[in-house]
Amino acid sequence: MNNDISIYVEGLTKRFGDFTAVRDVSFEVKKGEIFGFLGANGAGKSTTIRMLIGILEPTSGYAIVGGYNIIENVEMVKQSIGYMSQRFSLYEDLTAKENLNFYGGIYGLDEKELKNRVSWAVEAADLSDKEDVLAGELAGGWKQRLALSCALLHKPKIVFLDEPTSGVDPISRRNFWNLIQSITDEGVTVFVTTHYLEEAEYCNSLAFIHNGEIITKGTPSALKKNVIKRKVFEIESQEPDKLIDCFKAEEFVDDISILGLKVHIIPNREDINKDYISGFLKNKSLEFKKIDEIEPSLEDVFIELIKLKRENV
Repeated sequence: MNNDISIYVEGLTKRFGDFTAVRDVSFEVKKGEIFGFLGANGAGKSTTIRMLIGILEPTSGYAIVGGYNIIENVEMVKQSIGYMSQRFSLYEDLTAKENLNFYGGIYGLDEKELKNRVSWAVEAADLSDKEDVLAGELAGGWKQRLALSCALLHKPKIVFLDEPTSGVDPISRRNFWNLIQSITDEGVTVFVTTHYLEEAEYCNSLAFIHNGEIITKGTPSALKKNVIKRKVFEIESQEPDKLIDCFKAEEFVDDISILGLKVHIIPNREDINKDYISGFLKNKSLEFKKIDEIEPSLEDVFIELIKLKRENV
């Protein structure tokens, strides 16, 4: 394995009886990068991450994490990584600082190192005015920062984050990602699973998983450039549902998706432009605020990939 590779995965498969949760998954993650493992709920993200951190044993295939084989050296893998689970796993009846001290003790930090690392964690996560608050009383965004800080206390070179911002408000999610980017500046490799496709823009490289199989890999910019080579239009409206219903019946629309108050359409003809769409909507007496031709979003990419996958089945 190349010395620049932090995680190497080859043919990883996990079956539960007759059900295959993860099928022949292969990828690699470079040192110091943010690697996004993306897919819908139930796609196989959490099963994959649990194999990589030594909680689940693969049915077949193997992986090297931080230089250790996940089957032959599982305890070394566990000692060398940080892990933040999908559910808040800290002790809610302990304060933020007490949680940090507790987990530092579990990691075997001596008294001097523990004091230094707890101070670092409090500063890095901006918890200085929250350290004496019970974890159970912290808002969701602060809980996530605390959980990440606990996972980083022992200075792991690799940290696994399983749906770290699930259920957190958009502002807290952005602050959390700022913290993630700050630790990669220190050389930490971050493996993150998420179903929030807009968060994937923060990642250096991505892999999309669907029904247990990886359907594409690459950088965000390369995926947006290479997967969708047609025009994409974004229409902002106070009634996006009406636009969706209308466009679904039109032959010139190849793909359509909704993102809040915005509708994305991908036409199947090169002659379609903003004026054509504007005229079409006005003819249907449908109101809209504006229309723009845009770069595809990663959600557009994912929808396109799923469509291609189904067509090839």
